[in-house]
Amino acid sequence: MIVEIVSVGTELLMGQIVNTDAAYLARRLPEAGASLYHQVTVGDNPERLREALLCALSRSDVVITSGGLGPTKDDLTKDVAADALGLPMELNPEAERRLRGYFESRGRSMASNNLRQAYFARGAALFPNPYGTAPGCVIERGGKAVIHLPGPPREFMPMVDASVLPYLAARLGGVIRSRYLRLFGIGESDAETLVADLMDESNPTLAPYCSLGEVQFRLSARARSVEEAESALDPLERAVLDRAGQFVYAKTDIPDDTMACIAARRLIQSGKRIALAESLTGGLLAASLVAQPGVSSVLEEAIVSYANSSKIRRLGVSEESLREHGAVSERVAQEMAEGIRKSAGVDIGISTTGIAGPDGATAIKPVGLVYAALSTKDRAVVKRLELNGRRDDIRLLACLHATKLLLDELGGAYGG
Repeated sequence: MIVEIVSVGTELLMGQIVNTDAAYLARRLPEAGASLYHQVTVGDNPERLREALLCALSRSDVVITSGGLGPTKDDLTKDVAADALGLPMELNPEAERRLRGYFESRGRSMASNNLRQAYFARGAALFPNPYGTAPGCVIERGGKAVIHLPGPPREFMPMVDASVLPYLAARLGGVIRSRYLRLFGIGESDAETLVADLMDESNPTLAPYCSLGEVQFRLSARARSVEEAESALDPLERAVLDRAGQFVYAKTDIPDDTMACIAARRLIQSGKRIALAESLTGGLLAASLVAQPGVSSVLEEAIVSYANSSKIRRLGVSEESLREHGAVSERVAQEMAEGIRKSAGVDIGISTTGIAGPDGATAIKPVGLVYAALSTKDRAVVKRLELNGRRDDIRLLACLHATKLLLDELGGAYGG
């Protein structure tokens, strides 16, 4: 099965928006057994869009579009595709009902042009969109298929996972199952070297993805049944763990899971309560944890204690420690973690302090020097880090290392 991606939007052509949709879809298509030979980006121009769609249909079995499903006049994807396929546009009653319900549930009145989002080519099957007003859809015609997906990544990516990949797998016959192993403490090149020969297999497949500070392995199998696919994944997972298990901190079924959400879920399961004292991360650690629903049951408080006076007043850091060792030091990081734990009356306290740059460095304390600390009633752990990158990179990496301290406290690395 040959698939082609047609990305729609003048903002993509102008470089105003990075085309993350196409990159995400291209990574996921092999799971469905699909081959991707072409990607096309076209602006909001009906003639050029029609030409791109007809060309894609002439050489591919399935054409997947992203963007152009909104309520405004330049959102033309569905109309142009319907015309190219020789199909009329019709109001879909179910789409209209969901659309009106979306606005009613938020206490808002629906503008008349929003109704455009409930019109589809005759015979289109809808893909639900729980994160926005534009449903996706698939239109089958002459043995080929056109799939329309919304442009915003927070709507596009979940629809790919929930609707597109199962549709493609069913079109070929069978099911797809995927697992994700999350790694920390190893770079992408080194991680890939450990499993390079395992990546040569066509089914099941193993693919690495890298983000700042982390590597993720996606293990996918296509089979006739869920049970058969899961059985095919088991030996591949064992092989990866045999080689890279010391770096694997979690297995998840969620493609875009985060270390913070995984740590928050484990924290919730443990029933232990936590409080945070952040300096250079400025609340970023707390924000990453609260992305996980239900964390309110275990997160007592988070304090951004930037100034030395705040560290003394709010966290009980001693003036002597600040004078002798400085705010960016092992001693102060430990006192911050202990201070927030005791004042909040929780099981675990975590702190971050460091120099994110570009200013504030000295000859003995360079930009990127960071301390992350964890305190319980029984012990304290302080991690000294020498991080590289821009200011935002250093702050994010500091959060990851602090979160890894929490994961280690809750049971170590690969704990599900």
